[in-house]
Formats: sequence, structure tokens, C-alpha cells
Amino acid sequence: MADLFDPIRLGDIELSSRIVMAPMTRSRAEEGDEASDMMRLYYEQRASAGLIITEGVYPCEDAKGYVRTPGLANERQMLSWAKVVEAVHKRGGKIVAQLMHCGRVASHHNKPIGSRTLAPSAIQADGKLYTDAVGMAPFEMPEAMTADEVTQTIEAYANCAAMAREAGFDGVELHATSGYLPAQFLSTGTNHREDAYGGSLSGRLKFTLDTLMAISEKIGSGRVGIRICPGNPFNDLQDDNPEETFAELLKAISPMGLAYLHVIRMKAGVDNIKLANDHFTGPIILNDSYDLDRAQKALGSGQGDAVSFGRHYISNPDLVERFKTGAELTPVNFKTLYLPGAEGYIDYPAVD
Repeated sequence: MADLFDPIRLGDIELSSRIVMAPMTRSRAEEGDEASDMMRLYYEQRASAGLIITEGVYPCEDAKGYVRTPGLANERQMLSWAKVVEAVHKRGGKIVAQLMHCGRVASHHNKPIGSRTLAPSAIQADGKLYTDAVGMAPFEMPEAMTADEVTQTIEAYANCAAMAREAGFDGVELHATSGYLPAQFLSTGTNHREDAYGGSLSGRLKFTLDTLMAISEKIGSGRVGIRICPGNPFNDLQDDNPEETFAELLKAISPMGLAYLHVIRMKAGVDNIKLANDHFTGPIILNDSYDLDRAQKALGSGQGDAVSFGRHYISNPDLVERFKTGAELTPVNFKTLYLPGAEGYIDYPAVD
């Protein structure tokens, strides 16, 4: 029976335990969208995790959507992340970069000058996001990507993955949920294209599959993961049949030899963990707002191979040690989640 504290190999990545730090946007990047010294300390504090999955990093300037989020699209950004990776590795940790293209979920107030808001189709999302410039701002009307722009974006993902490896990252994770670009291509509500990347279900799958293949060709499929949450309506995402869409996606990616599938369970609708087990043959990382007891039971029943924790890791940098010893968990200060500065970021103490 698998145990959270057992080591495991996910593709080409060896983990000391099955406890994974989930990716979480924290909006602490410094000027130039580089990883800051404060970010280095934040991840270093959490290096006892079996695996850290970073906050989403943008692979090209058009991909940025949120305020103060970091990129991995140029050499300066790559070198800034290399310091983070080195700090985590010195403490014996493993870390992968989550690659996040926001697509239509964006405001020009948050994006680099000269960048554009692109999506599969020119369909505006209903909603708003925070900007430092004007406070809350509506999502912008995106431009429909041309065929050449689709190809360039896939290449940007692949080049970003190569830079991640150059920075020392152990791998990358493709963010394919929460209404961001891969999910926009997958979904009927956001993909009204009539070319090879739209129309039929196989057409809607093509962008995600081509991106995974391009990344894998750069760094090896055993260092590539993907995060999904079928049926997730976040950022105004709609699909006529998410269960069918993702069943076909999982069947298509199973032979690729990916490091892992990272699946989030929804409170209602599709049972995503069952869907993953029915159609994906590789390692599975589970995410379902677990506490220690539920996580152990999920592994013990064979639902997955590792478990990711989000909120617990915000306020408990030594989560592995707290789970081992039964120490009380520190609650999260939600008021400071996305504020710049150290408070609520690097000032949560470890247990003595």
C-alpha cells in the first residue's frame, strides 16, 4: 500500500516523497517579471516537498495575464529562476516550472508593452481581474490567433521548456485548466475555429497534443507533466461535454510517456479522478483539498500515485515535517495572498 512518505519516480524525476506542492500564483515577481530573491527564499523554505510545482510562468510576452507574475521567456528571467532552482536543489528538493499561457484571460494593464491578447477565437470572457494600474478591469476582447501564431505559440512553449532545463528545473508542467489557453482550445465555448485546430473534437485536442509533443521533443517526455480539471468553469470556460473531451485527451496522451498527469477533482459534475484512472495509464498526482488522512486513504485505495497540496503549503513551509510529527497546521492569511511584500509569503514559521 502506497504511503505519502514513500519515495516515487515520476517519469525521469525521482521524488523523496509523494507530497507535492501545488502551483499557486502569488504575484511577487520583480521588475522585468524576473524571479525575485524573496521568491527564491519562498521556494527554498518549501524544498522538503517531494516535488515543488512553481506558480505559472509565462512562456512568451503575449501569454501574460495577471499582475506581477513571472516569465520564463528571456535570458534574464531564466537566470533569475536558476537561483531559485539552485536553492531548492541545495536543500535536496525537486522543482518543475508550470508553463501558463493565459490567452484571453488578460488585461493590457498587466501585460508587457507591445504584447497582445490572443485566443483560439475572438470571444471575450465574462469577468474581471486585478491590475495595479486601475484596480479591477474587465477581461479584454482577444484577437483570434492566425495559423502562424498558433505555430509560434507552440514553439514558445517548447523554447520555454528548454530554458527551464537550462535553468536547472527538473521538468515542466503544462497548465491546461482554469480557462487558460490550452483549455480555451479544448472547449467548445471558446474554440470556434474552422481550421485544423478547431471544429471537431480531434481538432480541439490538437493544440494541447502538439504542445506536449513539442515540449517533449525539447526536454524528453519523462520530464513533462500536464494539469487538468475537466468541467472547471473558472474564467468563464464552457464546454458542451467535458467528460468526452478529456476522455479523448487522456487516451491520446497516455502513450506519450509523460512524467505525470496532475488532476483536480471538482466538487460537482465530472468525477475527474475516476476519469483519469479510466483513461490515463501513467502516474497520477491527485488534488482535492486533501488533509493528511484523506490523502493517505486516496493513495492507499490506488486512486493516484502522489498528492498535491496548495493552501497548506502557503502557510506551512515545513508541511512534510508537520505531517510526519502531527504538528498543528498554521492557517492561511488570505488577505495577503497576492499582495507584494514579505507578509503572508516568507514569514510563516517552521516548527522548531
